[in-house]
Amino acid sequence: MAVENPPLVRPSRLRSRGGLFGECLAEFLGTFVLVSFGCGSVATAVAALPGSGRTAGPTTIFVAAGDWLLITWGWALAVAFGIYVAGGVSGAHLNPAVTLAFAVRRRFPWPKVPSYMLSQLVGAFAGAALVYAVYHDAINTFDRAMTGPKTNGHTLATFSIFGTFPAQYFHGGVWGPLVDQIVGTAFLVMFVVAVVDLRNTAVKANLGPLVIGFVVAAVGMSYGANAGYAINPARDFGPRLFTWLAGWQELALPGTLAGSFHDYFWIPIVGPLVGGVIGVLVYDLFIGDVLHIRAQSNAPPEPGQAGPVRTSDEE
Repeated sequence: MAVENPPLVRPSRLRSRGGLFGECLAEFLGTFVLVSFGCGSVATAVAALPGSGRTAGPTTIFVAAGDWLLITWGWALAVAFGIYVAGGVSGAHLNPAVTLAFAVRRRFPWPKVPSYMLSQLVGAFAGAALVYAVYHDAINTFDRAMTGPKTNGHTLATFSIFGTFPAQYFHGGVWGPLVDQIVGTAFLVMFVVAVVDLRNTAVKANLGPLVIGFVVAAVGMSYGANAGYAINPARDFGPRLFTWLAGWQELALPGTLAGSFHDYFWIPIVGPLVGGVIGVLVYDLFIGDVLHIRAQSNAPPEPGQAGPVRTSDEE
């Protein structure tokens, strides 16, 4: 609704929010929404549906691809609505990999980078805390019913609600999961900059957040099973830090399960940061530079070549 609402507090007290502080509040809230609904979808699939009697047994999860689709679409919608919430104030990066990539190639001010990243991390931590507050009964019930290795009474399955870990076929290796995170985040950032590039076939009106949500779903469906597709350092480390405090201990930090993986926590941080920069560089090398030259020459594309989609208002 396009209604002019009065501020909750006196305008004189709102002035400090007009700059970086307000942008950080938006990044916090947007990332809070992202993690609350993303981790919430995993909690539903892993603990709440089995515990509520809606599956074949109290520990029956991932019996079909539908379980994975619930999670991928859950994260997709979480990202979309997080961007809708924060986009008008901060641009809704909601991801340190996006913030770094935009600083490298989109003239995002470097002095803002630490503040954005910290806000995203705190928002992700708070989102994980909310999910645990809502679903702790289901989580604890699942952990009690589950057999197999446990860390302080918690299982790897319930940790997966909050953090990521590598598949068993990597046998604890580093390079496979690291490459997976680099590739997944490179695609994510490449698609994001393509969606918002007005020189290209950019999404019009306010559909950009929804399309970016589709991007996250596509990455999850295509590159999700190797290592849980964190593709966002704040999304992984914020909940990881919370679960460490909540009792998952070394499963969370440093990210170790005896015989499976060890010291994993840094991979969903470093991999996405590297992948995000690669993604924006690849886009600019193959697409952005071509669009820039065409805009500079003000020349229309040759016959048979695609050009920017123009609305009736732009013609």
